[in-house]
Formats: sequence, C-alpha cells, structure tokens
Amino acid sequence: MDPLVAFKLAQKVGWASFGPQEIISMIPAPRLADFARVEAGQHLLDVACGTGVVAITSRRLGAKVVGIDFAAKLLERAAYNAQLSELEVDWVVGDVENLPFADRSFDTVVSQFGHIFAPRPALALSEMLRVLRPGGTIAFSAWPPESLAGRTFFVTSRYMPPPPPGVAPPIQWGDQPIVRERFGDAVKEVVFSTEMALSPVLSPQHFRIMLEQTAGPLVRLVDMLQKSNPSKLAEFRSEFDAISSEYFRNNTVRQDYLIVRAIKNLEQPSDGL
Repeated sequence: MDPLVAFKLAQKVGWASFGPQEIISMIPAPRLADFARVEAGQHLLDVACGTGVVAITSRRLGAKVVGIDFAAKLLERAAYNAQLSELEVDWVVGDVENLPFADRSFDTVVSQFGHIFAPRPALALSEMLRVLRPGGTIAFSAWPPESLAGRTFFVTSRYMPPPPPGVAPPIQWGDQPIVRERFGDAVKEVVFSTEMALSPVLSPQHFRIMLEQTAGPLVRLVDMLQKSNPSKLAEFRSEFDAISSEYFRNNTVRQDYLIVRAIKNLEQPSDGL
C-alpha cells in the first residue's frame, strides 16, 4: 500500500475513538464561533468536525451548517448530538484534502483542532480556500509548539516511526510565522488570539489515559508499543506525565491554544494556493 494512504487509514482508525473527548472540545467551540464572526444566514463548513461541537454551536447561532469528517463513527455521534439539540446540520463523510464541494460554496470555513492533522497542509488549506467565497472568513484553532499539546506531540513523535515524506507536524499550524507563510497572498486581515481552556482531570496520569484512549496519535502509539516494546511505552508514559504535571492544578490541566482568522482576498488568480 502507498505509505501516505496507509498513514491516512491509520489516522482514520485512531481518531474513530475520539468521541469521549467531546466534553472537553465543547468548551472552546463558542470562542471559535465568536472569533469567526458566525451569524445567522451564513453558509458554514466545519472541517474535520468530529462529533459536531463547532457545527452545532454555529447552527444555534443561525448559520446553515455542513460538517465534514473522515471518521463515519464520529459523524454518527455528531448526528445524534444535533438531533438531541433539535438542530439541523448536514453531515458528510469526506477528507479535507479532497473536499466534495464546489468552488466558493461557503461564507465561512472553520476547523477546531481538526484540519491540523491533514498530512499535507498546503493541499488542505488550498481545499479550504477553494470552497470559501472571496471575502469569506476562514478561522481555526490549533496547538502552538510551546503549549502542553505541542510539547506532548513532540514527545509522541519521537516514539513513533517517521511519517511518510511530505507529512508535516500538526503543531506547525500553531506557529504564527508558518501560518502566515502558508496563507501567502491568498488572504488578508490575518488575526491571531492566544486562548486557554481547562480540562477536568484527577491527575496527570488520568489525563494521559484519557488521551491514550481517544486521541489518534496516542491510540496508535500505545497499540504499537504494547505489542513491540512495553519498556519503551513505560518510558514514553513517564515523559508524558512529567510534562503534563507542569500544567496540572486543582483537578484541571491548562491547555493553551491559538485561534486564527483571515479573509479570503476578493481577487485571486485561482481559488487554490
């Protein structure tokens, strides 16, 4: 199998178990919707929407919302959440690197910690901008390299086999100079805001176990090391817990993150990058 195809299939399997994390991802969702200036009547796309927390939050504000994710299991939960909330959202199984929508279909495109895991950032961003109308808003949340998530991503990557050539680290989406470079001249009015969310946990170890069971990269790593190198797994867990303990206080873990907003330029030589 092509290494990139295999990599994306492993991602899909790993992220299928993300559902329980929705209770934490609900907390920053309204902030992203507010930062993206979501309002009634907008056509909005939530990319890598997971269990639909941003999509549903945006629908409650009156936007006409489509949520897309490559994990069908997560979309089943998203549909349940929408039905329970008595809100109508269109759910689509699909890949951010090949969005199944026409050019200029949406007024707003958002992603909460989702599109950052697309293996090829240029392709993912090109697709997100392609389906966004000129003058529309793109906004997303990402983890900075210096944050808890950024630091633990780095540790995790040291224990994982190297990704296929061309696959970029997710935490680059939280690096402001890199984000500006990726946008290039396709957008204007790029705005950054540093935010903070608290995740309720009983200990750093409790935090890690939760991620080991729900976060795609850690799901894959633990499965691999349990079978091949248990002592290496113990070493990884010790490193992970040491970092997490720096952010743990009063039964919460502090998670700093970045949100980004930009406006697609009105005049483009093409809709891609």
